[in-house]
Amino acid sequence: MAIVGATATGKSSVALGVARRLGGRVELVSVDSMQVYVGLDIGTAKPTLTEQREIPHHCIDLVEPTVDFTVADFRIASAHALATIAGRERCALLVGGTGLYHRVVIDDLDLPGEFPAVRESLEGESDTSALFDRLRSLDPAAAAKIEPGNRRRIVRALEVTVGAGRPFSSFGPGLDSYPATDVAQIGIRRPREVTAERVERRVHAMIDAGLLDEVRELHARGLSRTARQALGYKELIEHLEGRMSHDEAVERIIVRTRQFAVRQERWFRRDPRVRWIDVGDGPVDPVIDTVIDAFETA
Repeated sequence: MAIVGATATGKSSVALGVARRLGGRVELVSVDSMQVYVGLDIGTAKPTLTEQREIPHHCIDLVEPTVDFTVADFRIASAHALATIAGRERCALLVGGTGLYHRVVIDDLDLPGEFPAVRESLEGESDTSALFDRLRSLDPAAAAKIEPGNRRRIVRALEVTVGAGRPFSSFGPGLDSYPATDVAQIGIRRPREVTAERVERRVHAMIDAGLLDEVRELHARGLSRTARQALGYKELIEHLEGRMSHDEAVERIIVRTRQFAVRQERWFRRDPRVRWIDVGDGPVDPVIDTVIDAFETA
């Protein structure tokens, strides 16, 4: 079973509530691309050590923040976690908001590999239009689904097409397909203005909890290309490097996190398999009851 939705909607509270009430029958699997990093704690809203001792958590603190971590790596880690939980005759509850990681787990997607040398060569080409034209020539099906100005996606599609020797679009049915799955998905939904307010409160709480000191220490050690993209960390690194004031960095974290929440909501909303529960500005207790009922009837 999985709990999905945008950031700051209460997914983690629901998951902990369910696990506590089911008394040892459930273990939690984090589906968060940044909680995999050791030391990225405050800004990722990682479960506390007390919570992790109380309820078994998986796919947290998998690698050092100096290491690049990909969705392919997560596929391996999550498969191991699910096998471990099943071996203990317990139920897995997926919780998190990284949409692609989530789809990899529930749909067992056919994932293309990583080809760093090819990617480096492509990133050396400054003309995004030329890259897009090349993709359109090599893999028109992939190009048709990518905006001509979306350089990151164009480079990734070309990297796979060139590196794997087969079109990027040939890997599985793609994210636009929603096949039958045994994983029941329950989504938490709040009005966007409510989520926006909750995001602002959470960002300020993270700052008060010492996020800047956490980022300063991590930055001094060095962060990988993927780890330094984490919301909150990226902006505070810019502040530490003198590119913006502290207040500007905090405001940018709030704005970008709100934008991210909207993208998350849109991502999960496209999946017709998600059962949505609207909680307004209220507590998430009704969602806990729904998830427990689903476990009991599964």
